[in-house]
Amino acid sequence: MIILSAEPTFAELFTPKLVTILREHYGARDLKADVVAGLTVAIVALPLSMAIAIASGVTPDRGLYTAIVGGFCVSALGGSRFQIGGPAGAFIVLVAATVQQHGLDGLLLATFVSGLIMLAIGLLRLGTFIKYIPYPVTVGFTAGIAIIIFASQIKDLLGLTLPGPEPGPIISQLATLAQALPTLNVAALCLAVASIAIILVLRRFRPHWPGLLFAVAFASLAGWIFGLPVETIGTRFGGIPHSLPVPELPVFSIEKVKEVLPSALSFALLGGIESLLSAVVADSMSGRRHRSNCELAAQGVANMASSLFGGICVTGTIARTATNVRAGARGPIAGMLHSLFLLLFMLVAAPLASFIPLAALAGVLAVVAWNMVEKHAFATLIRASRGDAVVLLATFLLVVFRDLTEGILVGFGIGALLFLHRMAQAVDVETGRPLVEEDRADSETGRTAYDSALATDRDVIILRISGAFFFGAAASVGAALDRLAEHPKVYILDFAAVPMLDSTAATTIAAFADKAHRGGTRVLVCGASAPVRHALLQHGVRRPLARFMPSVQDAVAAAHEETHQRAAE
Repeated sequence: MIILSAEPTFAELFTPKLVTILREHYGARDLKADVVAGLTVAIVALPLSMAIAIASGVTPDRGLYTAIVGGFCVSALGGSRFQIGGPAGAFIVLVAATVQQHGLDGLLLATFVSGLIMLAIGLLRLGTFIKYIPYPVTVGFTAGIAIIIFASQIKDLLGLTLPGPEPGPIISQLATLAQALPTLNVAALCLAVASIAIILVLRRFRPHWPGLLFAVAFASLAGWIFGLPVETIGTRFGGIPHSLPVPELPVFSIEKVKEVLPSALSFALLGGIESLLSAVVADSMSGRRHRSNCELAAQGVANMASSLFGGICVTGTIARTATNVRAGARGPIAGMLHSLFLLLFMLVAAPLASFIPLAALAGVLAVVAWNMVEKHAFATLIRASRGDAVVLLATFLLVVFRDLTEGILVGFGIGALLFLHRMAQAVDVETGRPLVEEDRADSETGRTAYDSALATDRDVIILRISGAFFFGAAASVGAALDRLAEHPKVYILDFAAVPMLDSTAATTIAAFADKAHRGGTRVLVCGASAPVRHALLQHGVRRPLARFMPSVQDAVAAAHEETHQRAAE
């Protein structure tokens, strides 16, 4: 016998994995492993954090603030042992659009508000519902984001000079870039191609080496030695600061909150999806299990903390989290150390960042964009079914050519409608006469067989309804019941194969029972679970319209008794 455990307590749901790890006799060997893993992840996160910040329309130091402050909070308070928090490529488009519309102050406020929203989602235990985002939506969304990221890097990849700001819509953006092709900088293109080649070659032959860091270091050294005329972090941004800024609250007003609320909601939705996907990846690699609501609450705190220090949106990052697991991390301390190593870089080696060519960082993001596209999953979903292909392509095309939030909402809406349609098609109504062959099939599948004597009883009809009986199937089931040409003395409605029933379906059954009652036919309902029976009773399926019986056998016996009594009369 399987005994189900009681519902987890609040403390069990929201205890950070750091506390769990420390309770498990965390020792010196574990700390050594976490130091190595934290340093490995920091080496990967250093160029990525700056590249993502630049692509998002802010200065590179904002990316480092995000990884240091936000990443530390995610690891210290989160519900995953191996999650690495920081700026993510998926946010580039949203952050850039927010900066363009509301400025840096608006971005910081939107990040803070999104943190409040994610904290509330976690504490209210709503994180479970994020898993209902259809897989084709996530694949299409990620592929669309990758296309936009790559398009945003073409300017720096080619070293182009534009007469004005780069347009936001991708069609206008590509047209503007095409017009600027005569300004191509060969040196920038060579550094970008060399950076991409180094990353790919090292990934192929030395996968454990930090290819991103080697690529950026090589490009920086080559640009400095040969005095190449390329744009660097120093020439565009003046370098990065030597320390963290003093924390301060974002500029706050009710009007400003209303303005940035759509962006904050988008940040919270995308951050929740991205962080939980990353936690699931870590679970599959490590065999552990994360606490989703605790993770979302930690992501909320991390986003609020990041905005206080001038950082941008924080989320769980799949590539850095996977690197953390592969590097042998034992727990959240590795993620906390990764943030401290990044802080140490700012304190000691910040001047070196001025020599990093923007073309090299664009090459890094080009590789990131290529890796973001789940190419095998995309092709599989296109072939899998017409419905999945529609959801995937609708999400992908809307993300690329319209809007990220619109792409997610429309994709989710189409996916939900397709799911409801498929569920409605799975609902079936089987008649109970003749039963000889059907009884044999039912017995073979473990379902309760009907009394074969009913095959010759023209006064009793059994109707078996199977599947989730809800509003999507109510019309078809109602039509099937209305088409019954026979008028027996007893209808037996078997609900044993109905796992759930909503108010629309219950109303349909009530209408059928009322019609049968007015025609002088008794209705017996059997096999209904407690929730299904409760819903039927609430909508009027009760005496004198119908009687409830515990099983088909009891209903059959009652039907025989009913018909015999009527015959005797």
